[in-house]
Amino acid sequence: MGRVSGKSILITGAGSGIGEGFARIFGAEGAKVGVCDLNTAAAERVVAVINENGGQAIAITADVSKRDQVRTGFKKFVDWAGSFDVIFNNAGFNKPMHLMEVTEENWNAIMSVNGLGVLICTQEAGKYMIAQKSGKIINTASIAGRQGYPAFAPYCASKFAVNALTQATARGLAEHNITCNSFAPGVVDTPLWIDLDRDLMEMGMSERPGQATEEFSAGILRGRAATPEDLQGMALFLASQDSDYMTGQTIMIDGGMVLI
Repeated sequence: MGRVSGKSILITGAGSGIGEGFARIFGAEGAKVGVCDLNTAAAERVVAVINENGGQAIAITADVSKRDQVRTGFKKFVDWAGSFDVIFNNAGFNKPMHLMEVTEENWNAIMSVNGLGVLICTQEAGKYMIAQKSGKIINTASIAGRQGYPAFAPYCASKFAVNALTQATARGLAEHNITCNSFAPGVVDTPLWIDLDRDLMEMGMSERPGQATEEFSAGILRGRAATPEDLQGMALFLASQDSDYMTGQTIMIDGGMVLI
């Protein structure tokens, strides 16, 4: 209890999945939590749970690819929390398409949220962190940022971009006592993977519900897909003072899918 006590932490894409799991554990560990999501009702649901359990949380609505929404939402968070100590750039999505069928619309939609959204949120949060001369920026990468998959080409490109932005941010903001790291999950039992499983079945790449997820999970050395809870210890490490000397790194937390 208390590893992030008193810290002001905002998580984008926190209305479900990995982001929700992080918001809940940070609330339980004493942080002031900004639950940022495009879906207002989802963010408010997570906030209600945190507050009912004795934590402190506020709902923030924003499309991370829209700077005006991010700027307004982040100001609301800082006005409430008093500082901006940590941001988790977690919002993202995937819409698989066969490599030779990827459209400009598909590419731009994914890159806008997963790539540009990270840049915008980093810049807008970074302004507060520079002013207070401290901060931690943490990005959600992926195993798809380490190797390409033909059905996920734009998503892979976006996560390779996240790795590049992590390193660029670490170098660019080091003088302001701001660190930037990322983490790379594999298969995680969240709504994103449920949607992916359905999409891949519709594309003819699997024959029954759950098959695609099972096949992707087959190479996990730990023997199963992750749950959001499996990532919480890593998230606490990155958000706390325990990681103060780390920057520019991507932590693989995929159960042993990709060994580098």
